[in-house]
Amino acid sequence: MRLDGVCKCYLGFESNFRRFGRWLGIPAKPDSEHWALREISLSLNRGESLALIGQNGAGKSTLLKLITGTVRATAGTIGIDGRLSAMLELGLGFNPEFSGRENVRLAAGLMGVHSSRIEVLIPSITEFAELGSYFDEPLRTYSSGMQARLAFAVATAIRPDILIIDEVLSVGDSYFQHKCFDRIKQFREEGTSLIFVSHAMADVRNLCERVVLLDAGRVLRDGPADEVVDYYNAMIAARENAKLDIEQRRLKGDWVYTRSGSQEAVLRSLELVDADSDLALQLVNVGQEVALVAEIVVHVPIPRLVLGYLIRDKFGNVIWGTNTWHTGQPMLDLAAEQVIGVRLAFEARLGPGSYAVSYALHADESHVSANYEWVDNALVFDVANLEHPQFIGSSWLPARFEVGT
Repeated sequence: MRLDGVCKCYLGFESNFRRFGRWLGIPAKPDSEHWALREISLSLNRGESLALIGQNGAGKSTLLKLITGTVRATAGTIGIDGRLSAMLELGLGFNPEFSGRENVRLAAGLMGVHSSRIEVLIPSITEFAELGSYFDEPLRTYSSGMQARLAFAVATAIRPDILIIDEVLSVGDSYFQHKCFDRIKQFREEGTSLIFVSHAMADVRNLCERVVLLDAGRVLRDGPADEVVDYYNAMIAARENAKLDIEQRRLKGDWVYTRSGSQEAVLRSLELVDADSDLALQLVNVGQEVALVAEIVVHVPIPRLVLGYLIRDKFGNVIWGTNTWHTGQPMLDLAAEQVIGVRLAFEARLGPGSYAVSYALHADESHVSANYEWVDNALVFDVANLEHPQFIGSSWLPARFEVGT
């Protein structure tokens, strides 16, 4: 798939007569113009997984409609190679009065599947959707999650060359989401390209190796998932305060360091140390008692300050996180140039691997109201299993079997 210079402009007219005249080729000047997309150029290779992210109104849904052909571009070209299957809106192409079975025939027929092939596919669709007796009940009796099950089962009944998913899976239950993700990953391994739209950044990191960030109808960032997602999170925080800047660079070990904030309060230092000896650590033993030792400098008077930590694994999954708001320990009535030391001790019940600590300084429960400093992947450390029985996973549990005779 390739897009070159794609633009989409929506025209506004005072009356439908002028709009109809424009359609018929009669010159009619629009009363307003809204450019939903401007100069979008990108390509998608076979088997590549790409996520589109951005705030509401950034142009994500419009771009998907252009790719699927439900909306025509104002300018530019779109080239699609192979069979495309899309889930753009819940229930799109379904009739609420038809049963699930009848809607399968309807939707698959609209996708160009021959009626004889549809009948062959219905058993596998029924099995995957797991709707039971509801499969022969009217769609209007379905919950949103049941509609999502049916829509995904139909859209993926035949492996497409390009699969497009727009937020639809967010309404499903966790079990079915995992089932869908497993099918998506299987399709990717078999060569299907994926375009995924979601506000759930954990799903974006898990499913996609590449992310395109749209902002006001333009491509703001296009790159590796970890880099673009961290930039997007920092951008959201920055928009709460015009003074905020975003700094980003890739560290040793391919971690991405991202820093944003007003700098009214900052961490002057951050170390991971052994809880007993206070010796700085880069390699931690599974289950070792450690501590994060930080020194905060306040540059202006701040009535309330909250410090939060996140620990992520190499794939960007959040392993653990908390802040002093949740623990009932906000720092209050801080003076300019005041220095505060903060120590957080914990047992590193982590599996072997590489991990990163991110931190945030803000005023309330989250960074939305006031982001003083937010740094992703500020500190990187490794965990090794030096003394415990072998186990798998990112978490260590001090468990033992009791075997009866």
